[in-house]
Amino acid sequence: MMRVSLLRNLRDLFNLQLSLHLGLDIVSITLLMYASGGIHSGLGVMLLIALTGAALVAPRLLALLYAALAAIALLLEQGYWVLRFDAPTQNFLQPGLLAIGCFASAGVTGWLAQRVAANESLARRRGRELETQLRINQLVIADMQDGVLVLDREGRVAQHNPQAQRLLGVGSLLGVELARLLPGFGERWRDWRAGDSAAARVELDLRGRGLRLRLMETGEELAVLFVEDTTRSREEAQRLKLTALGRLTANIAHEIRNPLSAISHAAELLDEEQRERERGRLTRIIHDNTRRLERLVSNVLQLNRRDRAAADRAPLETWLPAFVEDFCANESVPADRIAVEVEHPVTVIFDREHLRQVLWNLLRNGVRHAREEPGSVRLMVNAYADQVELNVIDNGPGVARVTLGQLFEPFFTTESKGTGLGRYLARELCAANGAALEYVDDMQGAHFRITSRRAPPP
Repeated sequence: MMRVSLLRNLRDLFNLQLSLHLGLDIVSITLLMYASGGIHSGLGVMLLIALTGAALVAPRLLALLYAALAAIALLLEQGYWVLRFDAPTQNFLQPGLLAIGCFASAGVTGWLAQRVAANESLARRRGRELETQLRINQLVIADMQDGVLVLDREGRVAQHNPQAQRLLGVGSLLGVELARLLPGFGERWRDWRAGDSAAARVELDLRGRGLRLRLMETGEELAVLFVEDTTRSREEAQRLKLTALGRLTANIAHEIRNPLSAISHAAELLDEEQRERERGRLTRIIHDNTRRLERLVSNVLQLNRRDRAAADRAPLETWLPAFVEDFCANESVPADRIAVEVEHPVTVIFDREHLRQVLWNLLRNGVRHAREEPGSVRLMVNAYADQVELNVIDNGPGVARVTLGQLFEPFFTTESKGTGLGRYLARELCAANGAALEYVDDMQGAHFRITSRRAPPP
């Protein structure tokens, strides 16, 4: 305990010890110079060595103080020779130059020492940060669900994480040529090394397990290979499908219960009712609810067909007017209520039947909520580079902000006779065609936007 305390005290008094040592050096060297004949002995250069050593470890201001003391000692020694032995005053030139050298040596050495100390501190800090980052990377890579392998130019494994061993089913991978473990990988590896970017992604089957491989260049002699278990992904997707199917079935059962109850109740009253007028009203209830069930079943069947998209070229400048004419005739809507705005000829890649269903649903909602006046619903087309925006805009009250988050959820509707699948089905059909359907909250009325791919010139 006493030893630790003594060392701590010595460290705290370092500058005092250094000053005492250097003061002793200055006095000793000055006396040696005097005893050896003064400045002409050449011993004054030893002051530069002492000052340089002190400036390496002393604070900068303290180093300049040491230089001042050395300069004073040199001038006093030469002054003594002039006063005591009548030496020529011209001899002050050499001590003066040596004094300037003392200041220059202490200043430059102190500045360089500070730079070295700062760089050393920065290197230590960067080293600690790099070490921490490496530990984090090792933890992340070790806990990844995908396998990670580092390959050399010959395709041998230089590094890997534990998941790679589990996916490939081997005990040791270091130094193993991966082409021997994965049939068909060797040819793709050679093609990728030759510059074929298409060979960077490989899908293989290893002992009944589907593997997706992805190669990445590191810029050095090594490459990184990511190994993904597609079997697990397929199982997870299947689980999500079954979960969604269960929710959809429960919602369908709930939606069907109400019309069936109404039909059953109307049928019971019909058996008891004898008057013709009441019988007609009850029959209408049965027909209305039957049609509602038919729409629900049709929408559910459309959900099952959403992935069967046949990509086609649809020239909107001619297709949209014909579609609007057909819509107005079938929905008994005045033709002047829907305005089509297509400034330039533009063609999209979209399944025409899917596009018809999406726009039919959006126009039906727009006509229902818009004011009954000419141009109350607009179909506006904008084209940007390889993207086409098809906007359906009405001048109605729009969508309440509190319901925006549920707008595209299945079975969400504000209509008493709606199924709540129209907008959800429209978004699914757009996704099946590589397009996107969104609601744009930028005006008083409702604004739906379909962003689709522009067809290249034929």
